[in-house]
Amino acid sequence: MCIRDSSNGLPERPNIVLIMADDLGIECLGCYGSASYETPVLDTLAATGIRFDHCHSQPLCTPSRVKIMTGQYNFRNYTAFGVLDQGEYTFAHLLKARGYATCVAGKWQLYGRQEGWVGKGALPRQAGFDEYCLWQIDQLGERYANPTVDRNGVLETLEGAYGPDVYCDAIVDFMRRNRDNPFFVYFPMCLPHNPFEPTPDSPEWETERGKDHDRFFADMVTYIDKLVGRIADTLGELGLRGNTLLVFTSDNGTNRRITSRMRDGRVIQGAKGRTVDAGTHVPFVANWPGVIPEGRVCNDLIDFADVFPTLADVSGAQPPDGLIVDGRSFLPQLRGMKGNPHEALLCYYDPQWGRWERACFARDREWKLYDDGRLYNVIADPDEQQPYAEDAPGPAEDARTRLKKTLDIVP
Repeated sequence: MCIRDSSNGLPERPNIVLIMADDLGIECLGCYGSASYETPVLDTLAATGIRFDHCHSQPLCTPSRVKIMTGQYNFRNYTAFGVLDQGEYTFAHLLKARGYATCVAGKWQLYGRQEGWVGKGALPRQAGFDEYCLWQIDQLGERYANPTVDRNGVLETLEGAYGPDVYCDAIVDFMRRNRDNPFFVYFPMCLPHNPFEPTPDSPEWETERGKDHDRFFADMVTYIDKLVGRIADTLGELGLRGNTLLVFTSDNGTNRRITSRMRDGRVIQGAKGRTVDAGTHVPFVANWPGVIPEGRVCNDLIDFADVFPTLADVSGAQPPDGLIVDGRSFLPQLRGMKGNPHEALLCYYDPQWGRWERACFARDREWKLYDDGRLYNVIADPDEQQPYAEDAPGPAEDARTRLKKTLDIVP
């Protein structure tokens, strides 16, 4: 039964399912104009829900994961790649305190694996999750064919299984067991991160299982869509669709090895790790029958810090007193209202991993200003080849003045 909160007309403590792909830019979904991949389930969820056209993540996985889980900019709580500090208050803590059962399945990679950081991050239960089925907590192994999975503290290698199916199975089981209670599911997928391997639906599954080749990337995108469909169908079977907010996004742009084509003729090269648009511009689709008006496209700026306060608003949860939350709730936009959108987004990016370099910038839909003074018009110059002179007049001068106010947030 769906009980309504009379104060705002929303279901009281609705279920929340948050799905996050791994290395998937907007150019990979048909609803954003992709001509290279088949995503009918996600396209339908967008057509019957809302699609945000200007969502930006961090350029790399751990920075995005820490930000989305805590609602804070990276300069406040990002310490090392692959690490979520044990003391951080996450969206799972928030919802658990509101009486939700909480589950995470998929990729963890937040406990620490770098030299000097091993075991210094957070375990799933320390991060607020009651149940988990995860790849890469403190052991590596495979994530796809014959995966090594930690299920609630029991580690096993599942010969003959396909990791994404195992993680999805755990979510479906969790939702079935908690159908009569409010629940929060966080599904940080492994797909479609490299290695690019065949899926069980690929003709090459039996002959080339475990082999890495770019041609399998499209199959992996299609499998993402299939798993999202399985979760949506399960919610329908359980009679929970009208009482569940279902969200899909991605942690950063597509792998640099991948070239994708759009229906308007554009060719987009993956830019994971880079701060250009193709490195941070990610899909964000939300669906909630009866609450989100169908077919909405929102041009407001949103980023991953906004997810935490939005989930608080959706659930009626109250963050602890004194907790800094940098994001803004976009629940009004989900409901077809005006909301209080950002005028500009802030990205503080210090990956501390590989060859990726630190960067800090503020941006709106047209302009991007770095803290070293570089200013770009990202519509005319999405690859950021031609910075404007510091004394450039007119719109460039106005943008520089406006975006500098957002940069000033950083200490």
